[in-house]
Formats: sequence, structure tokens, C-alpha cells
Amino acid sequence: MTIGYARTSTVEQEAGLEAQERDLKAAGCERIFAERVSSVAKREQLAAALDFARDGDTLVVTKPDRLARSVADLLAIVAKLHGKGVALRVLSMGGTALDTRNPTGKLMLTMLGAVAEFERDLMLERQREGIAKARAEGKYQGRVPTAQRKANEVHKLKAEGVRPTEIASRLGIGRASVYRILAGETAA
Repeated sequence: MTIGYARTSTVEQEAGLEAQERDLKAAGCERIFAERVSSVAKREQLAAALDFARDGDTLVVTKPDRLARSVADLLAIVAKLHGKGVALRVLSMGGTALDTRNPTGKLMLTMLGAVAEFERDLMLERQREGIAKARAEGKYQGRVPTAQRKANEVHKLKAEGVRPTEIASRLGIGRASVYRILAGETAA
């Protein structure tokens, strides 16, 4: 059986998920597991796809970064698949699908995974440098803490006699955040 796995990091990437599903269907996938979740979060549909796959099946993804967060993660997933007798096929490899059923495919996947991880590390480094520069110029303040946005509501509920634990529950913030707001502290 040919099984597809598609993933995007955010809900805003709906078109990307639809494109992956379209490509997986065109590649002959009989069952597709798809999810909108960061690669560092728990990927329940990936776990379901890996569990579903049986000896002789092929797991298909559009790109290696849709499957794994790092080379180590990629190799661990490939090892798990191979342990079950399942091949991995990656579609978008310069117009040619990459298949791990042969040694060349395994080598190429490892190399491309390393390049993708290196590229991501460089991107994060540039991002950190840009943030540091913006901070030095007073242009970057960072994200306003979610709980601080609700400070007025916290004080209003407290004035009505609502206890901190109930305030936290009603507003969907942590109890410690409620206490910090009531004490007049600001989150760093």
C-alpha cells in the first residue's frame, strides 16, 4: 500500500497542505495522513502513519522537511520504517522521486536532510542576529505576553471578588500569571 504524509506548521499554511495532499494523491497514495502542527510538537498523524504502515508498504512525503525536524530525526524515522519493511519515497527531489529502497536513495536522503538542517540553522542564526540588531536600535520589543494583555480583565474580576484560580480558569491563563499581574509585576 502507498501511504502519504502531509504536514504544515500552521493553520495559515492551508494552501500548502492542500498542495501536498494533491501531490500525494497524484503519486498514487491510497491513504493520506495530514496534520497542521509544528515539527517540534507531537505529530499524532505521523505516529498514526508509522503505526499503520506494514511490510511492503511505501510511505510518501513531498519533502524531507515535512517528515522530520533534523537529520537525526529523519534517520530515526527511516530506521523505524525499514525495521517494519516499509520504504520511504520523497517526491520533490529536483523532479525525481527519491526512494530509500536502494543505497543511493538512502545516501541522497541523508545528504539532503543534512543540507536542509544546515539551511534551517543558518536561517535561525540570521534571525537571531536581526533581532539583536533591532533590539540594540530600540526597534524590537518582542511579543507582548498573552497574560499581560488580559491584565485589565484580571483586575476587574479580582475587584468583583473572584479568586485567582477562578480568574485564571475564566481567562485561559496560568494562575502564576494572575498572581504576577495582581502583584504589579511584568513578565520578562
